[in-house]
Amino acid sequence: MHCGMCLPTCPTYDTTKRERNSPRGRIALMRAIAEDELPVTREFADEMSYCLGCLACQTACPAGVDYATLFETARADIEQARINPSPTRGFYRFVTLHLLFIHPRLLRVFGKLLRFYQTSGAETLVRKLHLTRLLPANLRRLEPQTPRISEKFSNELIAPLEQPATDPVKHRVALLTGCIQDIAFSEINRDTADVLLANSCEVHTPPVQPCCGSIHSHNGETELARDVARRLINLIPPEKFDAIITNAGGCGSHLRHYTHLLEDDPDYSSRARLWDQKIQDIHEFLAKIQIRPPTAAPFDDETKVTYHDSCHLTHGQKVTLQPRQIIDLIPGLKRVELPEANWCCGSAGVYSITQPEQATLLLNRKVEKIQSTGATHLLTANPGCHLQIQNAMPALKVIHPISVLAQAYRNESISLN
Repeated sequence: MHCGMCLPTCPTYDTTKRERNSPRGRIALMRAIAEDELPVTREFADEMSYCLGCLACQTACPAGVDYATLFETARADIEQARINPSPTRGFYRFVTLHLLFIHPRLLRVFGKLLRFYQTSGAETLVRKLHLTRLLPANLRRLEPQTPRISEKFSNELIAPLEQPATDPVKHRVALLTGCIQDIAFSEINRDTADVLLANSCEVHTPPVQPCCGSIHSHNGETELARDVARRLINLIPPEKFDAIITNAGGCGSHLRHYTHLLEDDPDYSSRARLWDQKIQDIHEFLAKIQIRPPTAAPFDDETKVTYHDSCHLTHGQKVTLQPRQIIDLIPGLKRVELPEANWCCGSAGVYSITQPEQATLLLNRKVEKIQSTGATHLLTANPGCHLQIQNAMPALKVIHPISVLAQAYRNESISLN
């Protein structure tokens, strides 16, 4: 396809107006490499790094070109070609991709240590003494944006099996707790479980869950992504549940593509197809089962809110209307539509580290649009977006839509009393 309908939707092309920085240009490069007209070079690696992977082009494409798969395949080819060898890069990739995001218990240990650092006064002392100057430039810039680690993780907040207190069980679901969501936003997982219980669901939440593999796929580690996909399917057999629930836009988009990831695995290909059928975003699932509208407001006063679309929730999962429908069902909220609601905020996984200038441009643009709404609360359903916007706008209350819904349900019992 050469029509160019993707060009106006691409944040990097919008910035540079250069064909090579557009989806069409990148696909041309990929094709040239696939047909042995060009080698895999450092220049190609830089271009793939400059791409956000936001998938806005995929939504715009009239032919349905699967850019997500092309993008991940290109990054895998780059890693196999060893275009970017460096001891520092290799160390960070090993620690994150091969250790922390492969072993969930180890990630939780790291989270506990980081929380101790944040709450013991050590973080304050390090900043006061300007010791962060010893960090590499990229990490030094991002250090103030380190997520605040939750006091308790998901396994400490949610029992492996929970059932509705009064209503009969209508749906049997499994809840995915994620990685960053588990250690930094565990309360969102608890809220998700409460909302499911309030809608007559039996909720199964394995206490120790591996990463979904999205961070591995997006960074060219396809075999690691396949390995964690198998582990997750073994842990949560899709045939046992009516739905498998995810509440993070980026994770959910990857979780829906296990069929492609494991299509050549004779032991898992059929189970992967069933898995993809059972995966549902929490907003999507609630809309399908006809959510019970809450009767109480989540906040004391009428609250003006706006909603930011996570790129992978809207472009990767095509879930756009359902979150807005749920927000509009909640009493006491006045929703104002956010201009350019589905324009990337610049988070995009590790994009803030690899492409700080472009990430800042996108973030500033997003902040300007949010400010134009006059909203006091921004609702969004992805941890990366949550952190990116909250760090830029500390006075703004950033919250997951399901957390607002959960609070409304809880306030029902208060109003009855």
